[in-house]
Amino acid sequence: MTRRPGAAAGGALSHFRICDFTGQLAGAGATRFLAAFGAQVIRIEDPVPEGRWDILRGNPPYVDERRGIELGGAFNNHNVEKLGITLNLRTERARELLRQLIGVSDVVSENFSAGVLDRWGFDYEALKAIRPDIIYVSNCGFGHSGPYRDYKTWGPIVQAVSGLTFGSALPDEPPAGWGYSYMDHTGGYFMAIAILMALHHRNVTGEGQWVDLACTEAACTLNGPALLDATVNGRPLRREGMPHANRSQFPPMAPHNIYAARGEDNWIAVACRSDEEWRALRELVGERWTQDPRWDGLSGRLEFEDELDRNMELWTRGHERFELAARIRDAGLPATAVQRPEERIDKDRNTEGWGLWPSVKHTVIGDARVDGLPVHLSETDWRLERGAPCLGEHNDYVYGEVLGLAPAEMASLREEGVI
Repeated sequence: MTRRPGAAAGGALSHFRICDFTGQLAGAGATRFLAAFGAQVIRIEDPVPEGRWDILRGNPPYVDERRGIELGGAFNNHNVEKLGITLNLRTERARELLRQLIGVSDVVSENFSAGVLDRWGFDYEALKAIRPDIIYVSNCGFGHSGPYRDYKTWGPIVQAVSGLTFGSALPDEPPAGWGYSYMDHTGGYFMAIAILMALHHRNVTGEGQWVDLACTEAACTLNGPALLDATVNGRPLRREGMPHANRSQFPPMAPHNIYAARGEDNWIAVACRSDEEWRALRELVGERWTQDPRWDGLSGRLEFEDELDRNMELWTRGHERFELAARIRDAGLPATAVQRPEERIDKDRNTEGWGLWPSVKHTVIGDARVDGLPVHLSETDWRLERGAPCLGEHNDYVYGEVLGLAPAEMASLREEGVI
């Protein structure tokens, strides 16, 4: 297997090239996985900064006081290990260059709204005419078929229409939402898996295909047991006492909640999974209320769960969260302090040991930490060392080395605003 420049040495996917139009996280997060395992991902962007396709370029968070289109922290995080080129697809010469790049690529990936590549003249049939075994992967809000095909989406919209916002709340409170587009993560996961499945199919059969992914439908899969409860048992999610985002209904447990601990805005999570674990917890607590026979069986603990939780919190409030969590775990129950993100990054030895936030070298930003992958392969592990590409940073390599253009021609393309 020959490693292509811009692909991780020894990477499991280093023999694949991806012509990548993805942005934000739902798409860029998918090709990020593939780049981490060695795929050569060539990210295409508009050369006109004010017309750029990815709004995360230049947007916060930042590592210091500097600002500009190369300094967006989220963009750097989502596009590590990728190559970056510019291409002005308003021109016919740029479209011809794109045809050449597609001809030497294994995958074309994008997460534009439905129909954007069609309008540019690069629908699946056109892609097949360029390379018959091409894999085309599109990821948009509702996919390219169905009555919602032309709807536009964004993270909170996807959460709302998929049913997840409705289920994120506490009893007698309005739907809360999640405040961040976790659906982009889900869409990225499905997209990465879909690309790998399509590549495997082509390895076996020689046949390419169009992978049409609907990010909102991917989000629907996270409703899980709530959908089953409604369809099988006829029980709506929002009913008396429901939903309760910190309790377990599937399977039922009690006590199972987030409880206040000593100090300001400190919390502890406890999961009691069985009567045996309740007896161990009761012995640890050692207070009179735990002897109430109503708590002896799960049915009683569930029937009087509100009172049980109030008693639990009166007890947990008197303890430091990390120390109490350790004592509960020693008693045989799952428990943990509710940690702030910065505590996981800077203070958690297990996270450090997993290498979950490696530092990469960005051409302008310098050294910056990014998300790693929570998985390690013994023979072909991931690698993240190079930061996201600056706008057009790899034009010379891709147009010169991959497509074989002469320096004089590339200079002319720059003057004409093609690249």
